[in-house]
Amino acid sequence: MSNYDEEIKKGLDMEKVDYKYYDNIKKSKSNIYITTTQKFILSLILSCVWMIFSYNISKPWIHDLSEIVGPVWSFIIISGVAYVPGFMNAFLVVSLLLDKQPIRKISNPYESVTLLIAAYNEEAGIYDTLRYVNEQRYNGKINIVVIDNNSSDETASEVERAKKDFDTNITLLKETKPGKFNALNKGLKYVKTKYVITLDADTIIHKDAINNLVSRMVSSPDDVCAVAGSMLVRNSRDNILAKMQEWDYFLSIASIKRMQGLYQGTLVAQGAFSIYKTDIVRNLGGWADAIGEDIILTWKILSQNKRVYFEPKAIAFTDVPTKLSHFAKQRSRWARGMIEGIREVKPWQQPKVFFKFLTGIDLLIPYMDFSYTFFWIPGLILAVFFHKYYIVGPMMIFVLPLTLVSFYILYRYQAYNVFKDMNLKVRKNILGLTLFLLTYQMIMSPVSLYGYMQEMLGLKRVWK
Repeated sequence: MSNYDEEIKKGLDMEKVDYKYYDNIKKSKSNIYITTTQKFILSLILSCVWMIFSYNISKPWIHDLSEIVGPVWSFIIISGVAYVPGFMNAFLVVSLLLDKQPIRKISNPYESVTLLIAAYNEEAGIYDTLRYVNEQRYNGKINIVVIDNNSSDETASEVERAKKDFDTNITLLKETKPGKFNALNKGLKYVKTKYVITLDADTIIHKDAINNLVSRMVSSPDDVCAVAGSMLVRNSRDNILAKMQEWDYFLSIASIKRMQGLYQGTLVAQGAFSIYKTDIVRNLGGWADAIGEDIILTWKILSQNKRVYFEPKAIAFTDVPTKLSHFAKQRSRWARGMIEGIREVKPWQQPKVFFKFLTGIDLLIPYMDFSYTFFWIPGLILAVFFHKYYIVGPMMIFVLPLTLVSFYILYRYQAYNVFKDMNLKVRKNILGLTLFLLTYQMIMSPVSLYGYMQEMLGLKRVWK
């Protein structure tokens, strides 16, 4: 998506507008107002209708596969590669079509905020991260706390250089105990503001990112205690793997967060760039001793009957792994973090139906990853090389269209409602998009399974 380092400098001046809470039940200009509950029910009904339709037309497929593996395994296999993914894609598509991002009531807040940056061997990028924070167009005071998590390089020296070069309030702390959660919890002790923002040390932010993030928070009802920012890829030009990840962030991750945000239960207010109410973070004991510390914190917030929003215009750009081994470590960590979240806060223990459903979906994701790895990929090999269409065949066309439709809806929204407003351009990364659609899940599912197994076996956790 074009040259971010140049483009995010442009940004936009936010207009001051009188806004309405989107929680208030009022009629829109079209005299039709659909409540969040009604949107949820409608999405659920249409998704079930789609799954029933898929089941009925796939009966010959079930019959043929049953003759080889038996009726039980036939149903398990087809459910994992078609019915469940089809249901989820249908739910996502309908939700995105019904979603209307609530307009912010306050566009230029003045609240003071504290930015926590946990840094471990971030010599190469921490200076740039602090430079972009220094260039923020934000009316309130930004206090920056960098926690050097026992780095062995010149991270601390780079922070000191930034303190001299920038007119910004930067505090440098030392935390010798390894683990991002230890660093963040140490920084939390120095937070004196109502709101705390976490930012990864290798992440840069758009000039209006903090303004838009805080604006969403202060415009929201009191029970909204966290807002997740929007993560995009900065180094997408590096190689093919980075090009594919660009579309993962731009389409998949963003679409899921938009859907979750619609139902007021964004499942991960990611530590890379999110805002939290300081009091609730402290009341929940800070960040947990976990590899998915941000997931657990978010789920704990939801379990307190609080809500978590998503702000697509609070844009941050991160460097993604360019080596397959690094990518595998990162995504296996994410998979482990999801399992940690399920263990810490059971989906059925969540107080709201929305939250039960959204977190409950995570119980099915390992099943889909298993099915994709051990059923779909072998089925693809059988179809391509041996012309045996037991698993991957004509019936799979009923899964692919929904995926493409959801991506198109998100692409249109991102390009015209987010990027255009932020004076950014969507880069024509056709090769990356093609490979993302055709091969990305073949990498993701086995890597995720590896992460699930690591967590189940209690293997050593590695943050980097």
